[in-house]
Amino acid sequence: MKNNCIANITVAGFLVLMFISCNNKPGKDMHAEHKASGKELVIDSSLQTLAKPVNAQVVSTLPAIAPESGGRTFSTIVKGQVTYDTRDQTSLSSRVSGRIEKLYIKYNYQPVKKGQLIMEIYSPDLVTAQRELLFIAQTGNDDDMLSRAKQRLTLLGMQPAQISQVLKTGKALYRVPVYSTAGGYILEKQTAITPAAPAAPASQADGGGMDNMGSGGAIANAQGDVASSAPSIPLLIREGQYVNAGQSLFTIYHSDKLVAEFALKPETAAQVGKGQELIFHTVVGGGKEYAGKIGLVQPVVRSGENFTLVRVYINSKDLLPGQLVTADIPVSYKSGWWLPKKAVWQSGNIAIVFKKQDNVFVPMPVETGAEAEGMVMITTAIGDWKVAENAWYLVDSESFIKTTGQSK
Repeated sequence: MKNNCIANITVAGFLVLMFISCNNKPGKDMHAEHKASGKELVIDSSLQTLAKPVNAQVVSTLPAIAPESGGRTFSTIVKGQVTYDTRDQTSLSSRVSGRIEKLYIKYNYQPVKKGQLIMEIYSPDLVTAQRELLFIAQTGNDDDMLSRAKQRLTLLGMQPAQISQVLKTGKALYRVPVYSTAGGYILEKQTAITPAAPAAPASQADGGGMDNMGSGGAIANAQGDVASSAPSIPLLIREGQYVNAGQSLFTIYHSDKLVAEFALKPETAAQVGKGQELIFHTVVGGGKEYAGKIGLVQPVVRSGENFTLVRVYINSKDLLPGQLVTADIPVSYKSGWWLPKKAVWQSGNIAIVFKKQDNVFVPMPVETGAEAEGMVMITTAIGDWKVAENAWYLVDSESFIKTTGQSK
């Protein structure tokens, strides 16, 4: 009996405790306490910037700089080469048909003098005309016919001295010499018409004035100039070969008319024009200075490379074809924003700067222009920007930079 009483009391006490716990709602009391205090949970704004990915912004204490504005003038050094003036040339042709008996020219671009013996030709037509002259001279005193016979031989290419020799000896000349009509460098006509295909221009070196804007070693390939390898170009004309009357055999480039050719990048060529005076000097031989005016500005595309060929026509006997020269071209930019080259990161074809916003740097794409003396011209309006002094320190080589509205 006593045990049952104790059990009933225990059960009753347990039920009372459960009833009390159900009526007690501490959540409502805590919420009411927060409302009574008037305070809401606020997220720290400084943590929001840190929550963004590292390829969209960078937290750094790197110094920020402001872009420089205004016009600038730079000096770009370009390298070139002396070559022949193709406008001033003399064509050497055969006035009669016949066979080349003796050829005295060994290779293309061989220097020749005016009156120098080039070759000897055997021509049946010329021999027949000489025999007619001798027949007229021996059988009659018709001066008019004799004069016409001499004129015919002159038109066939014989010199007055050679005609006098035929009349004096009474024998026809079976080998008629052909002499050079001008002094300079002789080139086979077929080679002049079909030059060797030029190779692609090499990467242009910095001449010390403007970064990546000199022509460097590109000029030798870009011009397609065969002058430097002239002795290795053999003649296609051979002794024993037949030629036709009026056939042009050789071209003689005059040695006193030369051209200095320079290959420029398009952005540099935009600053020069026809008629502008250009001062250049030789690379070797004391660096003697020469002056000339630009006679031709020609855009050229060769082997997929786009450049501009500038020619300066010169009259000087001191220079030789194939000689290397260097020119100093002033280039002016009237307006623009300028940043150090290290402040601009080049991601493929997109130029990126890191703009400072609050305490972080955000990558922003910009449009660039010329590069000169370690500075880059920015055509985008960045006058009120602050950018990272060195963009290279903010780039992770194993990630892609995400710019505003564009991911790269």
